[in-house]
Amino acid sequence: MAFSVNGGGLNSRRQRGGGALAEINVTPFVDVVLVLLIIFMITAHVMEFGLEVDVPKVRPVSKEATKDLPVVSIPKTGLLYLNGKETNLDELKPAIQRQFGKSTKAVYVMADKQTVWEVMAQVVAELGVAGFQVNLVTQPEDSAAKGGKR
Repeated sequence: MAFSVNGGGLNSRRQRGGGALAEINVTPFVDVVLVLLIIFMITAHVMEFGLEVDVPKVRPVSKEATKDLPVVSIPKTGLLYLNGKETNLDELKPAIQRQFGKSTKAVYVMADKQTVWEVMAQVVAELGVAGFQVNLVTQPEDSAAKGGKR
C-alpha cells in the first residue's frame, strides 16, 4: 500500500498532463569540475615555480691538454672570425686548410653567449661536413666570484 504526499508525486504529474520533468542533472557537471580541480591542483605547482633544470657543470681543462688549433670566433653580431681575421662561412674550410695545412682535423669554436643559436649551428654543421672535429670553447665558472658555491 502506497500513498503520495504533495499531490501524488511523479506519476500524478504525468497523469495530469503537466509536461516533461524539467530538473537539471548536475552529476556530470560536478564530475567535470572535480576533474578540472584535480588537474589544476597538480599543475599549479609547476606554473608557480617553473621546472628546475640542472645544467652540466664544466670542469677546468689544464693548459697541457689544449692544442694549437684554429679558433673560429663568433661574436654576438654573428660575424665569423678565423684566428682574428674576418671570414665567410663558405670560405671557412679553405681558409683553415690554407693557414694550418690539410692535416688539421680539429677546430675550436668560441661563441659569445648572446650569439644567435642558428648562426652557431650553421658554423658547427659546416665544420662537421668539412670533416673537422668541433671543440666548443667554454669558460669555467669562477667559484670565488660565486661565493664558493658549486
